[in-house]
Amino acid sequence: MEGKDDEVLSDAPPSDDIPKTEDQNSDTKDNKEEKDAEVDGPKKEEDTLAKKSFQLENMFDDDDDDDDDEEFPDSDAVQIADKPAPSLAQTDPEFMSAFYQRLFPFKYLFQWLNHGVKPSTDFGNREFAFTLPNDAYLRYQSFQTADALHKDVMRLNPSRFEIGPVYSTNPRDRKTLRKPGAFKPVSKELVFDIDLTDYDDIRTCCSKANICLKCWAFVTMSIKVIDAALREDFGFQHILWVYSGRRGAHAWVCDKSARNLPDDRRRAIAGYLEVVRGGSQSGKRVNLRRPLHPHITRSLNTLGEYFASTVLVDQDPFSRPDQAARLIELLPDKTLRAALQKKWDSAPGRSSSSKWADIDTVAKANSRGLDTKALLEAKQDIVLEYTYPRLDAEVSKKLIHLLKSPFVVHPGTGRVCVPIDIKKVDNFNPLDTPTLFQLLDEINSWNPSQANQQDQMPGSDSGSGQDETDTAAKPRKIQDYEKTSLKPYIDYFRSFVAKLNSDERPAKRERTDDNPNAMEF
Repeated sequence: MEGKDDEVLSDAPPSDDIPKTEDQNSDTKDNKEEKDAEVDGPKKEEDTLAKKSFQLENMFDDDDDDDDDEEFPDSDAVQIADKPAPSLAQTDPEFMSAFYQRLFPFKYLFQWLNHGVKPSTDFGNREFAFTLPNDAYLRYQSFQTADALHKDVMRLNPSRFEIGPVYSTNPRDRKTLRKPGAFKPVSKELVFDIDLTDYDDIRTCCSKANICLKCWAFVTMSIKVIDAALREDFGFQHILWVYSGRRGAHAWVCDKSARNLPDDRRRAIAGYLEVVRGGSQSGKRVNLRRPLHPHITRSLNTLGEYFASTVLVDQDPFSRPDQAARLIELLPDKTLRAALQKKWDSAPGRSSSSKWADIDTVAKANSRGLDTKALLEAKQDIVLEYTYPRLDAEVSKKLIHLLKSPFVVHPGTGRVCVPIDIKKVDNFNPLDTPTLFQLLDEINSWNPSQANQQDQMPGSDSGSGQDETDTAAKPRKIQDYEKTSLKPYIDYFRSFVAKLNSDERPAKRERTDDNPNAMEF
């Protein structure tokens, strides 16, 4: 990387979770804000590989010669000197270096963004942005191959990195262009961001950066609603959901038609998916015309069960006086509101489930003059306000927005940002996702006798045409990621990329449209 291409930006992602150094850039912004300001400055290179203060040598002592076909090396056990257990509030640079060297799927990341094996401008003109251990933030980095990206990541050892758009020319050459407007974003995946902090006004179990399985259900239901809309209403097929590493999830819509959407089309899709509007202190946040759009009807069918279990039981928000008062405000009939207020004042300890049931009970007892249709519509709007996805729409509206790469380590939790299988989304537990230190410990505790079992797994090389004698004599080499709990996530990502790239081939583009009724944008 040449020095003229390195830029230290003042708009780095939040540094609350990253250990600060004297060289830290103090002018940082929230990661959700767009990072399009550019400040030139010198970059302090850090030779992290020369700073090993404990014995990680065995992680890097390979017998293998360089083999472009091998994505993950194998290694001996990780020898770590005695030291206190590292806090998950930070990521140790030496451990990060081992993670990038041994476990990060650079080859599959390249194939995902390149849309094929042969290097192209889809990858070569793609922007990468690195957050270094000292919080310096480097934008407009680009690479021609997976190996080039891997080498620079090993040299810089970022605490995380983000992915931006494909530009009209190589981002490194942008300063050499004299024609105004010659350097511009031309494509990027359509992305969506779900963050549990946007649910702080209704979740009672946790707040801010904290999460548990009870409130994670809001992310699960949001994924289901958004995924269904993207597939059924817009005809997109290749949607990669990724755990953000702490309190949310990201969607990458990878179809070529999605990648080529201009900003106005992205804004239109984001607006189509936006139902809950305004802040927690605003009035009625859901205002929908009737009859309901098919997307809303479908969403209500999905969300109704979650409202009963997650909202009324797990969160129990209406047991709080302020939330009970808001529930009454959202009902349309003055007489009904007064009767409910009287009933709840006499029994302040009633649960949310009981109070929700009270609405129908009291309505029937005071049915004279009651508009039952208006009451039904109000209850539908309440269900949507408390369960419908709350998206950070700004993330989706512009090509230039950068988003955290899959498989990076969240610096605050140590958790890896792993893909979420949409078919198994109900079983995904963010608290069980692999952590940096856990993965390296799993390599350390790997028993070579497990290799024979791994050879028989679907997708292994055991079916390569060799006879059984040869296979027994030359067991398949177990790569490091296969020794860890990261394996199913990398395998899922690999299969996702293979399907995406298969459909990108010219022969596949002639296939019959599976969804002729998909909306055009």
